[in-house]
Amino acid sequence: MVEGILKIATCQFAVSGDIVQNSKYIQKFLHKAKKLDADLVHFSECALSGYAGADFDSADEIDWPTLLDETKKIMSLTSELKLWTVLGSTHKLTPPNKPHNSLYLLNPQGQIENRYDKRFGTERDLNNYTPGDRFVIFELNGVKCALLICFDLRFPELYRELKKLDVQCVIQSFYNARQKSQSVHRHIIRQTMQANAATNYFWVSMSNSCGKIAPYPSCFIQPDGEIVNQLKPGKPGIMVNTVNTSLSFYDPTEKFRTLVMNGLLTNGPGEIADPRSKNTTEL
Repeated sequence: MVEGILKIATCQFAVSGDIVQNSKYIQKFLHKAKKLDADLVHFSECALSGYAGADFDSADEIDWPTLLDETKKIMSLTSELKLWTVLGSTHKLTPPNKPHNSLYLLNPQGQIENRYDKRFGTERDLNNYTPGDRFVIFELNGVKCALLICFDLRFPELYRELKKLDVQCVIQSFYNARQKSQSVHRHIIRQTMQANAATNYFWVSMSNSCGKIAPYPSCFIQPDGEIVNQLKPGKPGIMVNTVNTSLSFYDPTEKFRTLVMNGLLTNGPGEIADPRSKNTTEL
């Protein structure tokens, strides 16, 4: 283990409503990640359970006993391989509460270290899932990481709060894969994540499902906002990228970011005692 160095294996496959088939993909990628010397393996949103409203009509259709059995198999394998794993799935709540759309953080002992629940759901999500209400932040190899899911990216306030908490790497899982045709998502999702990375100086691992019409592949972003690696669109795959906090990247807002986070929306001297500044309607 080297402090400040974290090797993340970002994986994608065509998630479906077949829990057993999803589990086989996940287990295969865990073995590959071990051979590639990864520290942490990252899977997409609902990678194990399938996504209610897309892979099947309703969360009421989830086969909970099978989901539990396959989750335990994966936990056992993470213990065998000694891998940290971020596993997208669905977490059952007490009826009549709807389940959470979750990321399980599995440690190398095969235990659930923590669980992140998607904080912001689309209107469609709210038919099937209960939103969460807390961050999950953890430190691995000296790198402070946080978990987020898909629609969370539309709320920049989340990323600002993570910046205030000194997070260095965002591990975010997506599911945009079963659309009937290409959508605006291909033009805005990765670009929004690039902006989130650059404005907050985050490393980012993005894992997306890769169905027939997936508007963007999984990718890895460095703190200046550049996408430095990505998987092939529409095809299962795995890539290992390295977070290295000793590296420096272009960050023009660094000197002023704290001022803005504290509520100052200018880096000027304050009130300008000049009538030519106050007169905004004349040359």
